[in-house]
Amino acid sequence: MSEPLHPEIRESVRRLCAEFPGSYWQALDRDRIYPTDFVRTLTEAGFLSVLVPEEYGGAGLGLSAATAILEEIHRSGCNGGACHAQMYTMGTILKHGSPEQKARYLPGIASGALRLQAFGVTEPTSGTDTTRIKTFARRDGDDYIVSGQKIWISRAEHSDLMVLLVRTTPRDQAQKSSDGMSVLLVDMREAVGNGLTIRPIRTMLNHATTELFFDDLRVPAANLIGEEGKGFRYILDGMNAERILIASECIGDGRFFIDRAAAYASEREVFGRPIGENQGIQFPIARAHVQISAAAAMVDKAAAMFEAGEPCGTEANMAKMLASEASWYAADMCIQTHGGFGFAEEYDIERKFRETRLYQVAPISTNLILSHVATHVLKLPKSF
Repeated sequence: MSEPLHPEIRESVRRLCAEFPGSYWQALDRDRIYPTDFVRTLTEAGFLSVLVPEEYGGAGLGLSAATAILEEIHRSGCNGGACHAQMYTMGTILKHGSPEQKARYLPGIASGALRLQAFGVTEPTSGTDTTRIKTFARRDGDDYIVSGQKIWISRAEHSDLMVLLVRTTPRDQAQKSSDGMSVLLVDMREAVGNGLTIRPIRTMLNHATTELFFDDLRVPAANLIGEEGKGFRYILDGMNAERILIASECIGDGRFFIDRAAAYASEREVFGRPIGENQGIQFPIARAHVQISAAAAMVDKAAAMFEAGEPCGTEANMAKMLASEASWYAADMCIQTHGGFGFAEEYDIERKFRETRLYQVAPISTNLILSHVATHVLKLPKSF
């Protein structure tokens, strides 16, 4: 097996995560509290700014460095979902923003003085059919006036800025269904209470997700990223990065479960011997390792293609699907290996079990990935 990329970064992340043991996460999970201290420590260590170019105060590293960071966070039993968007959401500004926008926002994002970790796309009536979003931005002088609704917007209460996808031309008036959408950068500090309302949604895991309501929110036209009507294309790169990075979190989760299961099976004795001697226990752990190893190779391939500037939508999707399914198998295996102890809060297995289940649904469901592969790669007819 080849050595993992960025060993020095991985070791630094492991040391940092050792300061945040299971008891820290258990306490937050009970009351659905945001891990402020953990995020602050990651920020101060520079791990969330690795993708920001050096000229703006970041490390200027490639996506593989970011995948290494998130994998190790999750393998250590921590959760990067609280802040992973700080790594990649800025890519929309970096790739498509004006020089003035880059100079204004990227240094603050790199230092952590500005939090850009809210990505407003999904709506209650559109789901993953992004072309059918209804949130509309109407031009009024030097402003856009935004009205509509978004849902499943994570970290909105813990972000200073939000990348928001809106329609600026109704779908039925656009030449193509993906035309007529635009990207606005919303300053959450000014918007809340002035046309933006945030409603938290309590879920089965501590993920700080929300529903957003826009009621004639004014956003300066200067906050339009790129050209009006071209926004759908702008967010695709960000989506590819997101899928690859979340896939790396699943690899970390899977390795967490395998590490814990192997250790427990070697120590736990029933009928006078370690349960790990039994092939009924051994084989599921070994299978989890095989599946995670294969998925990790796909994640590495997708990240390398992204870094090289090659089209990687299919690879990003496949990496995310393989990694999320492998981590879920490993989670189920780990619960089964631990028996009743797997359900005990103090072991952290049940918390990670809930956390990793999310990633077959978000940020895109497995069925949509299969549909993409079927129609774009295998050229099968579309069903929608």
